[in-house]
Order: sequence, then structure tokens, then C-alpha cells
Amino acid sequence: MVIPETIAERVASIRESIAEAASISGRSINEISLVAVSKTRTVTEMIESQPFVDAFGENRVQEAFTKKSNAVWNKPWRLIGSLQKNKVRKALQIFDTIDSVNSIELALTLQRILDEKSDRILPILIEVNASEENSKTGISSDDVCCLVDTVLECNNLQLEGFMTMASFTQNEDHIRKSFAKMRHIAEMSRDRTGLPLPVLSMGMSSDFHLAILEGSTLVRIGTALFGMRV
Repeated sequence: MVIPETIAERVASIRESIAEAASISGRSINEISLVAVSKTRTVTEMIESQPFVDAFGENRVQEAFTKKSNAVWNKPWRLIGSLQKNKVRKALQIFDTIDSVNSIELALTLQRILDEKSDRILPILIEVNASEENSKTGISSDDVCCLVDTVLECNNLQLEGFMTMASFTQNEDHIRKSFAKMRHIAEMSRDRTGLPLPVLSMGMSSDFHLAILEGSTLVRIGTALFGMRV
């Protein structure tokens, strides 16, 4: 009988791959955060993974609300899924960071609700559809500057960087092209604003090594960490 890999063993393997890609790209593994994508995963699985990851990434507000109410957590929670305006208040109760700000309207809604409390500064990432695929969410690369400018005018929002997904393909050149485009957008945004914008959230279970080669500082790993969903 084959004993299944534990989450700890999977994380160790992922960390090795991160270290290898970081070394190739002349970077330190300490520059790259590992976010456990915990959508549909149980609280038990998440608790088991908690000592080994840097944060949890959830896609759905209501699912995250239920999970967060049922255990004690010591790692940040990041919203990586689309956020509807009518769920902003609840999302702000749950998440430490919103990584999926993809419109001026959403940025202004976050600012308006945060301004009611006046003292909370919310770290955010702008989600960009770098691959320009209709199936993906995120603002068009042509409209990034306008959204960046809007966020910078919001006193309660702190822009930390960008998030994207690569092209849905097995072609590694096309995948790297998407990531490289996002890196270029981030670099231009740094030059234009003078801000460090240190976070570049790129790479998932199937392509995180390519993302790191193109500059990712945060990888979002689900299946490779938790195993296949049953």
C-alpha cells in the first residue's frame, strides 16, 4: 500500500522548485511568497497546511467567511477571486488583502466603505488580464494606468502591486510571454509612480516555475499543495 504524500511533503517539494527557479533567475527564495489556494478545501486541510505557507488565497467571500469563523488562524487571508460590489463589506471583515481589484468602480467602492471607518489602510493588488483572454477576469493592460491613478487617489487603499494569470495553454513560450508582459507593466508603473509596488502575483500549480523566472514574487498554489480534489 502506497502512503499518500502529506501536505508537509508537498510543500517541501514546492519550496524546492521555488528555490530552483529563484536560483536560475538570480533571486533569493526569500523574495517569493507561497499562498495556499484553499477554495473548496476543508478547514482541516487548511489547518494542516498553515505552518508551511505564507498566506491563504480564497476565491469566494461566503465560503471564506464560513471557514474563517471555524478555526484560529495565524496567516493572512487574501481574496484572489472576483469581488462583487454587494459583498465588499463582508469581504472587508475577512480578508487582509484584496488581490483582485480590477475596475475603477470596485476601487471607489472599497474606498467609500473604508472611509466610513477612516483608519484602516487596505493593501490591494490590481488584477490585470495580461493574456487578454475573454475567459479571464482582470482589467485590460491598456487601462492599467487609469486604475493605478484612481487607486492612488484613494486614501484608504495601499497599492502593493499586481496579479495575473497566464494564457491557458501548454505552450511554455506563450505562458512566459503573458508573465513577461505583466512584469513589464509593473516596471512601467513603478517608473511612472515612483512607488516600489513590490508584489507580482503570478504562477499557479502548473506554471509557477515559469512565473518565477519572469519575476513573480507570490505564487498561488492549490492542487500541487493539497492534492487533487475528490
